[in-house]
Order: sequence, then C-alpha cells, then structure tokens
Amino acid sequence: MARFAIHSEKAFGVSMATMKPLASRLRPNHDLALQLWESGWHEARMLATLIDDPARVTVTQMNAWARDFDNWAVCDTACFHLFDRTPLVWKVLARWAASPREFVKRAAFALVASLALHDRDTSDDAFVALLPTIERAAADDRNFVKKGVNWALRSVGERSPFTHTAALTLARRLASSAAPAPRWVGQDALRDLKRPLVLARIDRRDQAKKARAARTASKRPKQRR
Repeated sequence: MARFAIHSEKAFGVSMATMKPLASRLRPNHDLALQLWESGWHEARMLATLIDDPARVTVTQMNAWARDFDNWAVCDTACFHLFDRTPLVWKVLARWAASPREFVKRAAFALVASLALHDRDTSDDAFVALLPTIERAAADDRNFVKKGVNWALRSVGERSPFTHTAALTLARRLASSAAPAPRWVGQDALRDLKRPLVLARIDRRDQAKKARAARTASKRPKQRR
C-alpha cells in the first residue's frame, strides 16, 4: 500500500482481488455497508463502497464518508463505484470542490471523472459548465488534488467531440501558466487528449451515442396527420 501511496492507520492488508468476489456475493446491502464504514478499517470501508445500495445513499452519508477519506484509494473507489450512481451527486460537487480538505476536494474531481464516463443522461453542456471549477482547482498544488483535477479534465475531454474541444482549450490555457500546478495539469491533459487512442475512443462513443438516439427516435410512435 505504501508503494502506491495508500496511507491508512487501520489496514489488514487484504487485496482487492480477495474483496471483489466477496462484494459480488454481498451487494446490495446498505445497512452492512454503514456498519463496515463505521469500523474505520481500510478494507472494510473499501468493501462498503462496493456493496452499498446507491438508491439508499443520502447526502448526509456522502458528506460524512467524504470527511473520513484518508487516501486516494478509498476516495476514488467510493466515487467511481457508488457516489456517481446516486441521483444526489450533483448536489455535493460544488461544496466538495471548494473544500480545504485534500481528499474531499479530490473527491469532487474524482466524481466529475466518474460521471463523465458513466452518466449518459446529463448533457455535455453540464460537463463543459464544470470547466471553470476545474480551472480554479488546477491552482491547488497538493498532489492528490491536482491529480484529481487532471483526471477530471481528461475525462470531460474524452466524453464527446464537443467536450473534447472545450477541454483542449482549457488545457492549452493551463499549460501556458507560469504556476507549476496548473501548468502540469494542462500539459499532461494536452498530451492525453491528443493521443490517437483517445481520439478513436471519443469517435466510438460519439457513434454509439448517435446510434442510441436513432434507436430511441425509431421507437417513438409516429403522429398521425
């Protein structure tokens, strides 16, 4: 865990490879997830994020768990596997992005990255509207915050051709900054967003989105004239 910069005061040393099959057997179990989280053990909290029921998660729970984040692993797992599947996630983003706590602030941008990948219903405009928040947070030179901000910028840029253009514009502006933190965020995002594999992925997602829209349109009843 130390090799991967995962710090926790209470850890058993159980691998994710061991926990994932257990999570598959236990989920969904909201009450057990709450008990596991309250134990304070790293692996118990990781398991809690994997078995909780998104439909029963509350804003109060999300805020409480976020305050308990003590490393990037539990932060990112909670965001990527649980929080981004709740209907409440957009209510915490702005507050978390302004938090002075390193891992709460990272959680805001881990959520943006997760939503950019998983949320098919929210418009691309909503993600482009998050770019000013990303730009402000890029000035935070704390390691896990700036990496979360970079992840969010790259993920928004990979969502669609529209968001890609907007993210590239921001990445170029950050890359030219005199300050080291935003410059690193921008330069790294630029390299990633220009990669052929990323451009091909964006094109596949765009084609899939258009195909879904066409299927939806074809199922609508035709109006009689």
